[in-house]
Amino acid sequence: MINRDRLKTLLIELVKIDSLSRKEQAIAMRLKRELEDLGGDVRIDDAGEKVGGSVGNLIAHFRGTVPDADPLLLSAHMDTVVPGEGVVPVLEGDILRSDGRTVLGGDDKSGVAIICEVLRVAREKNLPRSDIDVVFTICEEAGLIGAKCLDVSRLRARKGLVLDSDAVGFLFTKAPAANRMEFHIRGLEAHAGVCPENGISAIRVAAEGIAKMRLGRVDPETTANIGLIEGGMAVNIIPNSVRLKGEARSHNEQTLERQTRHMLQCLEEAASSYVLETDGKHFQATVEAAIDRDYDRMEISDNAPIVRLVLAAGRSLGVEVKTSATGGGCDANVLNRKGLEVANLATGMREIHTVKEWLDLNDLYLSAEMVLEIVRLNATTRTE
Repeated sequence: MINRDRLKTLLIELVKIDSLSRKEQAIAMRLKRELEDLGGDVRIDDAGEKVGGSVGNLIAHFRGTVPDADPLLLSAHMDTVVPGEGVVPVLEGDILRSDGRTVLGGDDKSGVAIICEVLRVAREKNLPRSDIDVVFTICEEAGLIGAKCLDVSRLRARKGLVLDSDAVGFLFTKAPAANRMEFHIRGLEAHAGVCPENGISAIRVAAEGIAKMRLGRVDPETTANIGLIEGGMAVNIIPNSVRLKGEARSHNEQTLERQTRHMLQCLEEAASSYVLETDGKHFQATVEAAIDRDYDRMEISDNAPIVRLVLAAGRSLGVEVKTSATGGGCDANVLNRKGLEVANLATGMREIHTVKEWLDLNDLYLSAEMVLEIVRLNATTRTE
């Protein structure tokens, strides 16, 4: 029942709209019109004001045709990562990609487009459906910030789906917790050509500390990364300051804390070996750390109502659906922490967060059919 041409056209339109984190106003206004045209009661919350963005989360309520059916949440995020401005989509058969200068933005505009098409088909065909809450968040890519600002007490639904992952046929029910870290390494400036021995290079301290860290795939449940390095003033000045930003993720809370301590300890040990006595003064490199929980772990039972609903939809369509764990965090992490039961359903996006990002439209269509069947089954069967 999904109108493939309409879904494809909407997705291509959406990926052309610039929507970097905190700059989602243009796409929010376009989607607001779309949801209002579909009969939704639409509003924009104050998340944008809280995070210094151009617009807040887009929230819409749709009244169902089966009043006693449990309300359902459908959610996706509007923002994209860099480089994500001036996207030129290229369609090669059933493969949609960018022209190689930017990401495609299928993360997560594929999820947004699917939700809009499902709502339109359900309305056109007058399919049985419960009340549906739709949430299109801002700033997911900046740390799930839009979801963190969302007031879930304004939603009717207590269970639902975030459409924000890659391989169709998988329902992600487990996701890691993550710690976000910022380290400030301080050294001592000096002229690099005249008296370098009178300086302590903060860049060198940082490099030695990073070289000792376990990074990348630490173990099957844990990853870690240093993603940003900023420092130095000029090539002829021993740098006295460097800032590092990184993260660690794990499905195991104890391992996450050990990895976080390990990364800090590597920098502290590197700094402790840089001591300088000059002009009767004592200097030593130092490390200041700011470590925050970015988001908590997600773990949903295979027997949870939302999981059984998705698996039933797969059986109805003859599609094998497997529950799985992912290494990525998404809005579902936050929504589950807020008391909802939300799993992450795939849309077919591939090689996300790179300029090689692509999407097989056949995966997109299959995901849309899955969501439509989930909507139908939620109104006609009991999963409690």
